[in-house]
Amino acid sequence: MKVLYEDEIPGAKHWSLLMRKGTVLTLIDKQGGANVGMLFYNPSNYLERYNAPDTLKCQHTFKLTKGNCLYSDMGRIFCSIIEDSLGWHDTVGGNSHKQLVKQKWGEHNYQDYRNECYRNGYDSFLVELAKYGMTDRDMASNLNLFSKIYTDESGNMMFQDNHSQAGDSISLRFEMDTLVLFHTCPHPMNTSENYPMNPIIYQISKAEPLSEDDVCLNYCDENQRGFKNNDLYHIAYSG
Repeated sequence: MKVLYEDEIPGAKHWSLLMRKGTVLTLIDKQGGANVGMLFYNPSNYLERYNAPDTLKCQHTFKLTKGNCLYSDMGRIFCSIIEDSLGWHDTVGGNSHKQLVKQKWGEHNYQDYRNECYRNGYDSFLVELAKYGMTDRDMASNLNLFSKIYTDESGNMMFQDNHSQAGDSISLRFEMDTLVLFHTCPHPMNTSENYPMNPIIYQISKAEPLSEDDVCLNYCDENQRGFKNNDLYHIAYSG
């Protein structure tokens, strides 16, 4: 796929953008150890947003990887994972907040540390939400790309250290116009002694047309129904 646009997001930063149907967003871990918290919204109706429980239960999975689709709370598919070098991305670990970051790594405010300040995922999402007239009431459960959460033999959730290496990547093909919010703040369960500031590269390209043997379409029966829901939506949306 020809890259139409590319940029770098430093660690502990946040950003948002509108991805159009038929485009691909590729995220690349530049140095290793990255975490990308993400949320998705329908730009025509912000009440429609990413639904983590439906995404997991309809695909009978605890993790996200190639072939999985990311669902809205209206049963539609925001995007599909068409490429993935890791095989495991977290969608249950949640989001960091100011108090957690302070307890783990201390407090580095912007006034004293400028671009080296310690940001948290919750406040980062709030900044991006505010750009579109939304508040904390509009925040949903986020996913964490490049991070792995697993359970030990006692059922405790554990953070996998050194899961993502430099050059690891994931590509999301957008099946409908989607407002994407993301941050590069550390995962709330990260065990690093020092506050992680790991950058990512993002690339935007044009997707190939959906084929009958598409891996995401045929991952499970529910995904086929999800794509049909998208078809119906686009018929109505286009008039």
